Amino acid sequence: MDFEAIKKAAEGYKPAMVKFLRDMIAIPSESCEEKGVVHRIAEEMKALGYDKVEFDKLGNVIGWMGEGDKIIALDSHVDTVGIGNRDNWEADPYQGYETDDIIYGRGGSDQEGGMASATYGARIMKDLGLIPAGYKIMVVGSVQEEDCDGMCWQSIVNEYFNGPDDARSKVEFVISTEPTDGGIYRGHRGRMEIRVDMHGVSCHGSAPERGDNAIHKMAEVIQNVRDLNENPADDSVEIKGLVKMLDPKYNPEHWEDARFLGRGTCTTSQIFYTSPSRCAVADSCAISIDRRMTAGETYQSCLKEIEDLPACKKYAKDVKVSMYMYDRPAWTGHVYKTECFFPTWINKESAPHVQALVDAYHNLWGTERIGADEKAMSTRTGRPLTDKWTFSTNGVSIQGRYGIPCVGFGPGAESQAHAPNEITWKQDLVTCAALYAAVPGLYKPENKDGSATSFRQELTGNDIK
Repeated sequence: MDFEAIKKAAEGYKPAMVKFLRDMIAIPSESCEEKGVVHRIAEEMKALGYDKVEFDKLGNVIGWMGEGDKIIALDSHVDTVGIGNRDNWEADPYQGYETDDIIYGRGGSDQEGGMASATYGARIMKDLGLIPAGYKIMVVGSVQEEDCDGMCWQSIVNEYFNGPDDARSKVEFVISTEPTDGGIYRGHRGRMEIRVDMHGVSCHGSAPERGDNAIHKMAEVIQNVRDLNENPADDSVEIKGLVKMLDPKYNPEHWEDARFLGRGTCTTSQIFYTSPSRCAVADSCAISIDRRMTAGETYQSCLKEIEDLPACKKYAKDVKVSMYMYDRPAWTGHVYKTECFFPTWINKESAPHVQALVDAYHNLWGTERIGADEKAMSTRTGRPLTDKWTFSTNGVSIQGRYGIPCVGFGPGAESQAHAPNEITWKQDLVTCAALYAAVPGLYKPENKDGSATSFRQELTGNDIK
């Protein structure tokens, strides 16, 4: 493989990738409102000579290069979060500006930059004849990830392919182009969205003893949730903290993976109530809990932890603990209803799909993370090349639900995600496009050894196969 030719091709496409990314940023594309940006992506793919460009039921845009039966996929979610307080932005979030080094605007790092690199990475494969015999390249611009990460790939697996078995038999692995700050990421924690409902009885506020205040009871639950997140795991506390999963005593099978991925966390993220008036005792209260799950934790264990909190046991007859469901219509109007459960996943560094990226990186760029300028390098220098995400990605479904191997490498930085004054680096677009182009020819599937791990459990509703 001529790695210098790959780098030269990627550098040659740099101006086109920059323009393409700026075009995408200029089209607001919050979750469920991606119609404009996916059509712009389809236009770019067609102009680049993709063999086929199509949309699935949910509105994911899918481009194909090559003619084989086996698939290597590149996934980029193309929805963004909103801009928040406009006063926090120094320039227009959708027009922004560019310098010699950076591109400014909402979605640059999270994560339309990945879409630009993936789109052109596949074109480089075609230019240089890098698609191996028997393979084709699937480039996905996925929707609604910010709303419900992984749901887009649930739709792809179950409605575009003919279910998990069919998808697993065809898709060798998926590269997520989420921002990795110059690293190759082999997993991340899972998450779930938990709701706790507390029943009470209203009465006039002048005599609160006549009622049963749901807010006051929920306040005890909230304190317990904080304790679950912050407490140690020793016998000095009634509620052992989530840090316990880093200890082989409590997590004998997966504690090493948990230490790599990081401990689980939980926090109260929302609170709701009902009350007849401001002069009355509240008759219901509900909270949302954002729960991040490390290796060895399951949705059943996480729900039970909340049910077993002292306050939940104290008010057991008035408490309901449940998992949220997601059912917002896509921009096409299609609805894919699913549980708000996003499984943990991890790969060994020796997994063949991970090693293909490592080999490509070493041949193209050496052994250290690289950056385009001092600001980028300050967050990269000294960190291992192979690492993990802090946040969650579509990998929760690709590998977490369905066991299709996944690995991450993408332009930009996690620190830019959802932040005002978001930027990404032009050189990252080049670095990533070159690596994507080199990977298929370096992949050695015969080395598969069970080194891709997910933490799947059966659910009601859309069963996890």
